[in-house]
Amino acid sequence: MPRTLPLFGLLLLAPVAVADSPKKPNVLLLLADDLGFSDLGCYGGEIDTPNLDALAKSGLRFTQFYNTARCWPTRGAILTGYYAQQIRRDAVPGVTSGNAGTRPEWAALAPALLRPAGYRSYHSGKWHIDGQPLKTGFERSYSLNDHDRHFGPKNHTEDDQKLPAADPKSGYYSSTAIADHAIKCLKEHAEKYAKEPFFSFVAFTAPHFPVQAPADDVAKYRKRYLAGWDQLREERWKRQKDLHLGDSLPPIEREVGPPYARPDDIKKLGPNEVNRPFAWNDMTAEQRAFQADKMAVHAAMVDRMDREIGRIVDHLKKAGMLDDTLVLFLSDNGASAEIMVRGDGHDPHAECGTGATFLSIGPGWSSLCNTPFRRHKTWVHEGGICTPLVVSWPKGIRARGELRHTPGHVVDFVPTVLELAGVKPEPKKDAPPMPGKSLVPLFAEDRTVSRETIWWQHEGNRALRAGDWKIVAAGKTAEWELYDLKADRTEGKNLAKEQPAKVKELSDLWEKLTAEHAATAKKGAK
Repeated sequence: MPRTLPLFGLLLLAPVAVADSPKKPNVLLLLADDLGFSDLGCYGGEIDTPNLDALAKSGLRFTQFYNTARCWPTRGAILTGYYAQQIRRDAVPGVTSGNAGTRPEWAALAPALLRPAGYRSYHSGKWHIDGQPLKTGFERSYSLNDHDRHFGPKNHTEDDQKLPAADPKSGYYSSTAIADHAIKCLKEHAEKYAKEPFFSFVAFTAPHFPVQAPADDVAKYRKRYLAGWDQLREERWKRQKDLHLGDSLPPIEREVGPPYARPDDIKKLGPNEVNRPFAWNDMTAEQRAFQADKMAVHAAMVDRMDREIGRIVDHLKKAGMLDDTLVLFLSDNGASAEIMVRGDGHDPHAECGTGATFLSIGPGWSSLCNTPFRRHKTWVHEGGICTPLVVSWPKGIRARGELRHTPGHVVDFVPTVLELAGVKPEPKKDAPPMPGKSLVPLFAEDRTVSRETIWWQHEGNRALRAGDWKIVAAGKTAEWELYDLKADRTEGKNLAKEQPAKVKELSDLWEKLTAEHAATAKKGAK
């Protein structure tokens, strides 16, 4: 008997029991860029991430937490509580939208929404949202707007004012500079505004390509990836099974390459670059060595980001602020299969990972990073949209080291922090209800939340999740696939032909929601 369209569940009306915390919590939102589901040790990875692992041990790990599959739509959704298409930050036909889109006036960012509750807000790192940080509610900001250089950015600002280009020989490194600024803001807050809560948005550009990291960090991982993506993927999955994070592993999709072909860039990178996740042992020794070096740098980037996060957390601990701080760590999308050359170009004779190289991990290593899921950034199969969410709040969450299997989405961030801050925003003209749901009930136990659907669209890729059912299509003209995620979390068995009525039901709902989001985006558009 076919199942009817389910709800994710119902929230209880009684207050949620969390640990005693009379103060409005500080909020530290840590965002990685292009991090895969299994890149952290606490999600089964072999990369050393002791600081994030410690946060997970002191709090929660979500196993079904979703993003939008791309950087700028995710950032818009995180900070507004709306799907990116609703606020014109992903493509909507007939209106200026996407990366060049401008949010409607009613789509305020989290700092502006939190200000009435006394919060002071700070931004450090990648921006990639329309407008400028200080004009959208942040008190202080360091914006790293150059996404092509980790050692010597040419386009970065402090408090919305342009900074001179960083000298690549000065010791500048993106993750360190981002953490330095975040700590500077927290020190200033403690000195001048200790009685007020803060919201700190720390957006790392790591481990987004180009893979670049300090030489000492890379040396630690230089030999770790010589076994190749096939073997290491199996090893990650075995650890995930022990951690109760996965129970199946589909084969690598050998025919799926980067989302954008860019053949001229492939030529620039030389004969050892490959744009398909070939069987490791089918490649030449030179190709395997080249590929292993790239992943060593990716691992070093994640490792360095973890250490910089450790510095921020340690500062909060020493300042006596950590117990009252809700810490959330997440990624803007899954690991990327993209391969391209931008910025200062690529010197094939330079050592991998230096500022003279422009390299990407490609689909082979992305398949490892996204273990156990299929596909990559830009796709809306699980590999592109499901990434870690680590939550810690010593005084507010009693759970220690628990998993949360309830689905969530980046649109849930704003409703969550507004509930904790005691803020109920006034309805604004043309603003639809926020699609996000507060995650606060999940801090107490792994219950369900009242949500009929989670919806996706990016670059023609489409998906809808309703309960445990998910439809997904890779491209505008592709046929819908259907998966029962309760029985098939890794999308291995397409049930579309067996259950056409369910596909019709969900695809009709996807079309309805798509039309509604487009209509919202077009209201008041010029």
